[in-house]
Amino acid sequence: MSHDSEVGRGRPGSIFVVSDSIGETAELVTRAAASQFDSGRFPIRRFPYVSDTASLLEIINEARAGNVVIVYTLVEPRLRDTMREAAHTLGIPTADIMGPVMEAIARVTEMAPRLEPGLTRRLDEEYFRRVEAVEFAVNQDDGKNPRGLESADCVLLGISRVSKTPVCMYLARRGVKAANFPLIPEVELPPEIVSLPSSRLIGLTADAQYILDIRRQRAKVIGLRPGAPYAEMDRILKELEYADEVFRRLGCHVIDMTRMAIEETASRILEFLRKGENSV
Repeated sequence: MSHDSEVGRGRPGSIFVVSDSIGETAELVTRAAASQFDSGRFPIRRFPYVSDTASLLEIINEARAGNVVIVYTLVEPRLRDTMREAAHTLGIPTADIMGPVMEAIARVTEMAPRLEPGLTRRLDEEYFRRVEAVEFAVNQDDGKNPRGLESADCVLLGISRVSKTPVCMYLARRGVKAANFPLIPEVELPPEIVSLPSSRLIGLTADAQYILDIRRQRAKVIGLRPGAPYAEMDRILKELEYADEVFRRLGCHVIDMTRMAIEETASRILEFLRKGENSV
């Protein structure tokens, strides 16, 4: 049931760390506090995933055999009450890390805590998943590395100026690994895209005039000469026609994002991806 962070079973000066989750937070706080005393090298034993009264009382009884301090993070009031009352009866000093903080937040917010062990770890995992997704979106932007497309949750296809990159970054902040690839009539699609299932392919399109307006503004910013094909209607119509053909051939789910906010486009993609997951 227990995990020894350092050798020591109830020896003088030992600290028991008890948690209904993995106990990393409690051990981190304990080590920070212990560092203020002498060398700070107190034997620390961690007891993770304590979820019932019997296990808790067993730990408390073991602690009574030595000069032990119990530090605990228990979200269930029943377990916290048991720890507090039993330890007090036996004269064992304790430190409740979680309870007082939750109670203070509850008073200020007038909200009830969820009382679910391990939420911090789940939040950490979600954070790192989002960071990984952002890195993936950057590395896979604008068709930089077609070999990495196989690990994408979705790939956005479309001609220039249909907001592929900002939509990918928005999806990444939601933990979705999104890549994008520009559709250019003169450039053949890489086999990595052709081999992907249609459930992971999203085609972005828009009204030709809408794209023309954006491209002309962009042309001024980057200093293109007037009359450059990039910002001409004939060229845009040719690209849109090619994109439509690619969408049909690959069976892409197509979204017309003309004057649509990035958030709305991303929301529609998330809905499409969720439906695909539910159909599996």
